[in-house]
Amino acid sequence: MNIDDFSRGCGEWLRGAGPESDIVISTRIRLARNLAEFPFISKASNADRAEIERTLKERVTQDSWDAPLFYVDVAKLESIDRQFLVERQLISRELAEGEHARGVAIDPDERASVMINEEDHLRLQVMKSGLDLQAAWDTINAIDDHLEESVTYAFHERLGYLTACPTNVGTGMRVSVMLHLPALVITRQIDKLFRSLQKISLAVRGLYGEGSQAMGDFYQISNQITLGRSEADLLKQVGDVVPTIIEYERKAREFLVRESHENLHDRVSRAFGILRTAQTISSEETMHLLSSVRMGVNLGLIHDLEIPVLNQLFIHTQPAHLQKLRGVELDTADRNIERARYLRGALNKADGDASRN
Repeated sequence: MNIDDFSRGCGEWLRGAGPESDIVISTRIRLARNLAEFPFISKASNADRAEIERTLKERVTQDSWDAPLFYVDVAKLESIDRQFLVERQLISRELAEGEHARGVAIDPDERASVMINEEDHLRLQVMKSGLDLQAAWDTINAIDDHLEESVTYAFHERLGYLTACPTNVGTGMRVSVMLHLPALVITRQIDKLFRSLQKISLAVRGLYGEGSQAMGDFYQISNQITLGRSEADLLKQVGDVVPTIIEYERKAREFLVRESHENLHDRVSRAFGILRTAQTISSEETMHLLSSVRMGVNLGLIHDLEIPVLNQLFIHTQPAHLQKLRGVELDTADRNIERARYLRGALNKADGDASRN
């Protein structure tokens, strides 16, 4: 197996088959852990970092997982492959941009990845399609327990798991749910929602986490506090709020259908038309238009197009994915042309296949 094998698929988080998947793209839980016998990465020597990577690579890849994990030495990767893994949400931007020994072990079905020498020695990550908090927690808790049988984590009896960033001390757990909220954006209710979430210590981020823009009306909602609360508390906090956000988005969509049906249909149809005929198109415009089409499919305004196809287009039209699929490096102008060609082929094929069925 190699990285190119991932480019042809879609990954667990974009399957579009989980609970509430018309609005909830994915559920992700991350755990930050550090080895007790080594300093944090920011204080570690290059020799320490190399030893941490060697030790954890051995533990992670030799343990009895459901399926053998594919290990990638991130320090040796070309820039485009690192960007590809970031777009795929299998590694963080921080791991991609590091300059020391580091790696990632990936489940072949992309349900889990284990980053080594990111901000912390270990970042465990599990992703599920749709809203599936308990299943994600059960999986990552089992992985964490299994690893802890062979390594000693840095742990304080009163504080909990010790981490490089104070905001992760305690459980070291970040629960994130990625939502598609185009109707709340159109009806200008999104800022009010975000202010409400911040008051209850929930963070809102873009598609690629902290510091990223909310491309395509995708938003990640996650807990901010990890200290003084149990894992069950954090799961409940996010689990209690997300159904309410889903309900707000559904009511906003119903409002648009009821009060502004012609404008909504025109918005969706124009977006679909541009995506099927454009000769050159940027990544940002693609995300914006695919967002409208995705909402249109879920509202029954566009037929014969499946959500998993759209989810795949969101990821396959990203810069590194396009170049991996094309097999050559492309500058911005050529990527825009290739992106338009790829969209025309995929959407017209999907429409043609549906017409023949």
